[in-house]
Amino acid sequence: MENLLETPVGQLVVEKPSRARIFQRHKIDFCCGGGRSLNVVCAEKNIDPQTIKAELADQDSREDTNSEPDWSNAKLSALVDNILAQHHDYLKNALPHLGEMAEKVYRVHGEHHPEMLDVLQTFSGLYAELDSHMYKEENILFPAVKRIEQGSLPAEAAAQLFGPISVMEQEHESAGQALLKLRELTNDYTPPADACNTFRGLFAGLEELERDLHWHIHKENNILFPRALRGK
Repeated sequence: MENLLETPVGQLVVEKPSRARIFQRHKIDFCCGGGRSLNVVCAEKNIDPQTIKAELADQDSREDTNSEPDWSNAKLSALVDNILAQHHDYLKNALPHLGEMAEKVYRVHGEHHPEMLDVLQTFSGLYAELDSHMYKEENILFPAVKRIEQGSLPAEAAAQLFGPISVMEQEHESAGQALLKLRELTNDYTPPADACNTFRGLFAGLEELERDLHWHIHKENNILFPRALRGK
């Protein structure tokens, strides 16, 4: 771990997925902001880097059977299939349900909690962007990645993925900003004292959405996209 502090946080999670638990605990972005070194991130968040380094060393020493698999050397088609099954399917089920809950909470509680209008609007924008994003991945980018791996497209075709991947990364950044805004608007997903069960369920669901999107974006930004551009 000699160079750990100079290593991008996304790469640290690629090397050992269980490290994400430490970053999540300290609200360190390892997906959209995964290209920044641990030293830089700690300075930005005013965290002692030696504390994080010690926690990572402790996490690395533990046997973790519940962590994400290591996708860094898996077949690209297997990683694509995992993203589709674990993350796209989740979003297709969760987003409509969360949208209904957000509308109901604003309708019932908006008078006393006007911030819920911002929550609803921010979520609605995120929903629309993710819906379009998944369509482009499923119908354009992911099939191209699989065809390159299968040999039905020449390896040089990987260079032509730069444009579509750049668009996907920009949309990931936009989604990340929406997640940050939702966390701010909801006071770290802390329901108010007068919250009903739907209100509480909405906040719990939005926090779960954030966790899933962090993993989803990490797998694409830090593993799938770089490997696809290399053609392997």
